Amino acid sequence: MSAESKFQIAYLDGQPASAADLAPIAFAGYAHFTAMQVRDGRIRGLDLHLSRLRSASSALFGTALPDEQVRQQLRTALQAGPGDLSLTATVYSPEGEFTARGTGTPRLLIRTGPPSSGPNGPLSLQTVEHERVLPAIKHVGEIAKTWYLRQAVEQGFDDAAFVDRHGRLSEASIWNLAFWDGETVVWPVAEMLTGTTMGIVRRQLDRLGIAQRSREIRLADVPSLAGAVVMNSWTPGVPVRRVGSVPIPDAPEFVALLRRAYQAEPAVAP
Repeated sequence: MSAESKFQIAYLDGQPASAADLAPIAFAGYAHFTAMQVRDGRIRGLDLHLSRLRSASSALFGTALPDEQVRQQLRTALQAGPGDLSLTATVYSPEGEFTARGTGTPRLLIRTGPPSSGPNGPLSLQTVEHERVLPAIKHVGEIAKTWYLRQAVEQGFDDAAFVDRHGRLSEASIWNLAFWDGETVVWPVAEMLTGTTMGIVRRQLDRLGIAQRSREIRLADVPSLAGAVVMNSWTPGVPVRRVGSVPIPDAPEFVALLRRAYQAEPAVAP
């Protein structure tokens, strides 16, 4: 047994998934998911993950699994593995893609893997013009994210940041963006996915009394900023040192502030 195999668990509708169960899902492109880090069997922002699954299911399928059913299946999966791990919960339609109407109850696949805390950074981000389809939904099959990531790396960058048709920075490949003006946390305004870690940080910054504002940010605005990070379920803040050709100052106090806000969020058991 490999060192990683103890983390790799798959449950479908609350039952251990067999190869036969998983085979049809390999091409299930009409689906959505949420990803989280579990520590000591507990999850930060569980309410945000449940809300994400509920709203996306309602949008894609016209119905959603009850929260308690999702929580029970999370508990079942977590009991089968170690206390610290990564977890992805994917909801999909049994009818699959390219069907005019779905009539069945959505199914829930839970997969776990080794825990992760993301890269240390600082990162350089190549800017590309791209807008995700249904940006408010965390859906599967987004080939563009990997394409632009790999194109950025080939050009000497670490990852890609997206600029919409209006010239606004929105998000990065698998990250939300956040900026610092020296006193205030600045969130970009554009069509994007609101990440669960972003939601955690924002509400805890409010609780801590830290100033925040939202505004449209274009490349021309970046030189006036005092810091930038990317964040996702791995981490509340990886420093960004460059966006396109524009350098961004190191801002350790900004990163520390985001981490403090994230750590202030209680971790709860499902």
